[in-house]
Parts: sequence; structure tokens; C-alpha cells
Amino acid sequence: MTTEGTIKKGFKIPHTYVILCSIIILAAIGSYVVPPGEYNRAKDERTGRTLVDPESFHSVERTPVGIFDLFKSVPDGMIAAAEIVFFIFICGGVFTVLQETGAIDSGLSKAIVAMRGREKLMIAGTMIIFSIMGATMGMSEEVIVFVPIGVALARAVGLDDIVAVSMLSTGAAVGFSSGLMNPFTVGVAQSIAELQLFSGMGFRLIGYVALLVSAIAYTLRYANMIKLDPKKSYMYGVEQQGDHAVKSLDNIKFTGTHILVLLVIVAFLGFMLYGVMKLGYYILELSTIFLMMGIIGGLAGRVSPSNIARAFVRGCADITFGALVVGISRGILVTLQNGHIIDTIIHYLASVVGSLPGGLAAVGMFFVQSIINFFIPSGSGQAATTMPIMTPLADMVGLTRQTAVMAFHYGDGFSNSIIPTSASLMGVLAMAKVPYEKWVKFIWPLMVIWTIIGAIMCFTAAEIKLGPF
Repeated sequence: MTTEGTIKKGFKIPHTYVILCSIIILAAIGSYVVPPGEYNRAKDERTGRTLVDPESFHSVERTPVGIFDLFKSVPDGMIAAAEIVFFIFICGGVFTVLQETGAIDSGLSKAIVAMRGREKLMIAGTMIIFSIMGATMGMSEEVIVFVPIGVALARAVGLDDIVAVSMLSTGAAVGFSSGLMNPFTVGVAQSIAELQLFSGMGFRLIGYVALLVSAIAYTLRYANMIKLDPKKSYMYGVEQQGDHAVKSLDNIKFTGTHILVLLVIVAFLGFMLYGVMKLGYYILELSTIFLMMGIIGGLAGRVSPSNIARAFVRGCADITFGALVVGISRGILVTLQNGHIIDTIIHYLASVVGSLPGGLAAVGMFFVQSIINFFIPSGSGQAATTMPIMTPLADMVGLTRQTAVMAFHYGDGFSNSIIPTSASLMGVLAMAKVPYEKWVKFIWPLMVIWTIIGAIMCFTAAEIKLGPF
């Protein structure tokens, strides 16, 4: 039997911070080894986006990352990721305030009664709903606000935090990756590739169904496994400690005050979704909405202002570990940018794709976009950087531009569920208090399955000369 934090043969799994800092060190070493280079960038007056000139790659002066700058990359990363870091703090604090009202626990007690014996329906239904939001509104970081409720519900029906994260985050990732109507990936990529907006949706729908079925089946398999034997949970020995303990939600009274608080929550979540879809709201605005929800919900739940403040501080303290993970992981990107090696990596990866024939070029483009996503985890940012390069490259090797777009949104989307530079993933794990290494242990087989599906879809798109339909 292995002990917590170890795997077979006594190898001790490093702390999450150690893993991230090790990658930062590797990035710094790369600044001494990888030839520095840059593309010229210019603002597209039509869209307002900053795009890359694919013919402009050139060498620049080497800027190796020294010891001081290596350490400085961590606070620089925290500054760069400040919006998301503080969004996580606010979410953690607000959820604790709402718990203080008793409305969350009482509402969950009612949900549990309805869900007992229907865990499979709960998992599948939740993943379908979040996949639709990912496919239509590009839900990613927004998942963070739903995590505490998902975790509480999953624990209450005998499942672990990993199932909760998979229901919400992996569900949203299916829709985000499949790119049916995702404005942040397919929308941007197709506009750069000069394709009709959201064209090719029929073929992408096939991929969406395959990805969704595989994700639901994989999550259900894991949920069934830990239902039969809780010791097989990857979180076994973690959730049982300290603040991970779960109190019983049975036999809790459901009062009129609780109903009022829940109505406040529903109203503000509705406002949040409207703001994202219609008003272009993002992290700063979502933080504001969530803070308003916490204060108004707390007062509606008859919690005094001083107790609201105390509960908020407790919630922030509980989430500190995960919130800082987001800032530290951003230090990886800061180091790569300071060393001027991101564009070099993109340039050489694109050169490899150009040497491959036909369908293999499409698969190669998919893998290249997956690698690039580690360095540029923003969907719209990656589209603006890589599509001006991949579009003419697709023309050159005989691929349709629609195929290049598909390779991009699969490559960008899939790896977001496992890479440590993904702010949305690290934020969700922070809220759920799931250690990154535990999540990797759970998710990597599904990533292999998705990669196979993506490769088949890209190869098929290349062979049938995928166009708009």
C-alpha cells in the first residue's frame, strides 16, 4: 500500500508549487539555449486585434533570464494574473459568506433527496449543460463560480471533488474545444482565416458528440469506481483532512430566509450570464457581480455586516493555496516572454508542419497547436498569434482553411484541461482544492482519448477537403 503523496516504488510526488517552479526554471534555461526570435505584429484596423505577420520572423538579441529575473517572474506572474487571482479570492470569500446564511446547505439537502440513486443522471446532465455553455458562450474561467456548489453536491452524494471538477470543467471544456459557436476560438480564427462565421458547424457537431460521450462515460466510470470503493478515489486521504471534511446535509431545515438567499444567488448568476453573453463582461465585471451577490445575499440571510466580513476573510484564507497557484503558473509565461523564445518555438513548429503531406499535415498542425497552447493558453490570443501563420501554411500544403481552424480549436481546447499554464484550469482546481498532480492522474487517460478523436477528425477533414456546410 502506498502512502498519501507517493506512488509505487516510493517516489514522492512533488508539491504543486515545486512542479510549477521547476517549469519556470526550465523556461529560464531555455532562454540560454533556444535562439531568440520575434514576429512583427500589427493592429488589424478592421477587428482591432493585434495580428502576426507570418513572413516577418527574425532573430533578436538574446535576453537570458538571470537569477534575479527568475525569482522576479513569480511576482510578475501574480501581477499579470491579478484579475483571476483576486477573482478566486472573491469567489472563495463570497461562497463562505453564503454558507454562513445556511441557504447553501439547506438547498443542497433538498437536491440530495432528489439525486440519491440518480448520480449518473446528475453527472451526465450537468456535463451536457456546461458543454452547451462552453460551445455557445465560450465558458471557461466562468466555471469557477459554480465549483463550490458542485463540490458540495458531489460530496453529499458520496462522490469526490474530482468528479465535481469533471462535471463542470470537463463538461465546459467539451463545448469550448468542439468550437460549435465559440466566439473566442472559432469566431476569432475563422475571421482571421476569412471564412464565414461559424461555418463548418455540421462537421464540428460530429466531434462535439464524440467528445461529450467519451467525457461522460469516463467520468461515470470513475464515479462508479469510487462509489464501490472510496479508497480508490484519487482524493482519498486528502478530503478527509481538516477543512476538507464534509458535514452531513441531511435533515437541515429549509426556511423562507434560505429561499430568499437562493433567489438572490439565482438572480445574480442570471445577471452574470447575461453580462457575459450580451454585455461582454469578463473577469473584472464577474468579480464585481459576485462581490455584490455575497454582500446582498449575506444581508438577506440575516448575517450581520461584521460576520459577513469575518466569513469573507475565512473564505479567502481557505483558498489562498489555489489562488497563488494561478499567479505562480503565469510566471512560466513571463519567463518565456522575457527570454524572447515563444515566437521561436512557434516558428520552428510551423516549419515541421509544412514538411508533412496531406492528412498528416492536418494532424501535425493539431499537435503543434496543442504544444503552442502551453505557451499561449488564451484561446483568442493563440488564434491571433498562430492563425496568420497557419492560414497561408494550410494553403501551401493543400489543406482547406476550415481544416486549419479545426486543428487550432482542438489544439487550443484539449490541452487546457491539463496544462499548468491554463488559468481557468488552475482556478477551478483552486476553488475545488484539488491538487494539480491529483487532477493530472485522473485526466490524462481522457486526454489521450480526446487526442485520438481530434487526430481522426483533423485527418478526415483534410481528406474530404472540409469546407463550409
